[in-house]
Amino acid sequence: MVLKRLPYNLTVCKVAAISEIDMMSEFFFIGKTDEEISLVCKTEDTPSKTTKCEHGWNGFRIEGELDFSLIGILSKLSTILAEEKIGIFAVSTYNTDYILVKEEQFASAIIALQKNGYEIG
Repeated sequence: MVLKRLPYNLTVCKVAAISEIDMMSEFFFIGKTDEEISLVCKTEDTPSKTTKCEHGWNGFRIEGELDFSLIGILSKLSTILAEEKIGIFAVSTYNTDYILVKEEQFASAIIALQKNGYEIG
């Protein structure tokens, strides 16, 4: 399985309203529930108004479109990283999954994943 490094720094934050998000940004995820609106975006696109904000994330994308019948992909990746004491923030889209890791643990995450047979592109 090939994991592609995302070419930018990311921020995970909460916003009070979707209108605070620049919908023309190249890359972002929005999660809205009855309790919050979460945003993952390029650090440079972080809204000026956030209720909570954490900078310093890097990420991987699982390459290709994943079929819904595939089971355990995130579980395997998160187990490998958990064994190395590396926390993750995972986001899924219709096509694939994304794994975010704090910047200071990113190099260690790459090594751990490569040791377990993952190709990092």
